[in-house]
Amino acid sequence: MQPRTLYEKIWAAHEVVPESEEAPAILAIDLHLVHEVTSPQAFAELERRGLPVRRPDRTLATLDHSTPTLPPGALPQFPAGAAAQIETLTRRCREHRIRLLGMESDRRGIVHVIGPELQARPSRA
Repeated sequence: MQPRTLYEKIWAAHEVVPESEEAPAILAIDLHLVHEVTSPQAFAELERRGLPVRRPDRTLATLDHSTPTLPPGALPQFPAGAAAQIETLTRRCREHRIRLLGMESDRRGIVHVIGPELQARPSRA
């Protein structure tokens, strides 16, 4: 067997249908990460199409882009735009039963870092 990169191993572990000349590969996504900046558009599109969040149990939200990385309890004042993003994500997570690592969570952090960290230790909230 030919040696494979980490990327190739992860791709192979998630590939459901391989790429063909007619279509791209289909991958199984086992964790969907959500943050406050682009999620309003995604939730609006789901609502427009009358669709639920497919796997809220495999969706994890965190406050990331509009919030400073401060310890829990150190709640800063947010500009109006950031405050609206935070409130919207908090409400949408509640509505769709999505786990949110909010400002009070010691697990909150950079979305692209916490996902892999939490996958390695999924039992902690």
